[in-house]
Amino acid sequence: MAEPYAAGDPGRRPRSPRRKAVLAAVWVLVGAVMLGGAGLTYLYFRLNGNLTSVDLDAKLGGDRPEDLPGGSTDILVLGSDSRAGENAEYGRDGGGARSDTAMVVHVYEDRKRASVVSIPRDTLVDRPACERDGGGTAPAAERAMFNESYSVGGPACTVKTVEKMTGVRMDHFVEVDFSGFKRLIDQLGGVEITTHQDIDDPDSRLDLKAGTHTLDGEQALGLVRTRKGVGDGSDLGRIELQQVFVKALVQRVGEIDLLTSPAKLIGLADTATKSITTDEDLASVSELRRLAESLGDIGPDDMQMVTLPVTFDAQDRNRVVPLEKESAQVWEALKGDRPIPRSALKDTAGAQAGRDRVVTAPPPAPRELAEIAPGARGGAQAAG
Repeated sequence: MAEPYAAGDPGRRPRSPRRKAVLAAVWVLVGAVMLGGAGLTYLYFRLNGNLTSVDLDAKLGGDRPEDLPGGSTDILVLGSDSRAGENAEYGRDGGGARSDTAMVVHVYEDRKRASVVSIPRDTLVDRPACERDGGGTAPAAERAMFNESYSVGGPACTVKTVEKMTGVRMDHFVEVDFSGFKRLIDQLGGVEITTHQDIDDPDSRLDLKAGTHTLDGEQALGLVRTRKGVGDGSDLGRIELQQVFVKALVQRVGEIDLLTSPAKLIGLADTATKSITTDEDLASVSELRRLAESLGDIGPDDMQMVTLPVTFDAQDRNRVVPLEKESAQVWEALKGDRPIPRSALKDTAGAQAGRDRVVTAPPPAPRELAEIAPGARGGAQAAG
């Protein structure tokens, strides 16, 4: 994996027409078309009404890592495995939702690159005391599974756990559930990936032969959930699939011509806002638009995707524990707004799991997307 370009690197490639189009597409996706005129006020409020939020500041109080100066942004992204509502078809709840997927996304101050750190759900951590969603306080626990934080105290407890283990303050939180993820992929028209071996996992409803596939929502969900279908069946192999899929998803959003289809834009925006839960500060279309604008110039090649440095637990090989020195290097790099050093990732369990690429994302599209039409550009500027 190539290192991201350093800030101020004279060799950094200039923004291409395609990258400008991607920036505009993501921007428009989450808000610009709704803000361009008084006649769309109803749609703006409808999309705002779709959003669900959690007031993290009220739940976490002031006992949090320092909010470091500079313009970088840290976002905790969760995929939850709640079996409530539409998600009931994926199995019985079994005691409450857990964070099935967790990624710390660090957007660098230059807004041209990002580092994404996946935290294995089976990581043993020291969980802090947390307020329970139903009232009362869950005492702190040693050697607790990371994903149990969500079932104990929801998103706030998960954020608190991440901040304790990283020393990095999370600026925002975004959660996507199973059914919302499926709908979003279907609205995008599917996402292309290539499998280099057959994957058959009845538990995640996935049956793919080796080859190139455009996955629909159900298949994409199966891919990012499968454990038994690849490698040794551990969570580390699944994280490798998730990271590849995220890059393929970013690629897909950059390729579709959203600007020529207002109906598709509105459909995507409606689906996206119904599919996510955010922190209260991010819970408006205008704030999501600002975030999307800051991310819109980041393509798949600008994303450094890694797994938290871990090793298998000596007492239970089904669990992993963070490598203290290497993990500290990861979090110190993010706090300093620097790329994560390769030395922190070399001899970890995650690196071993990622050696044999079972799935790959498509290469960048060979053709450049056309420049934004003057009328579309003007509309987007007015929306801002």
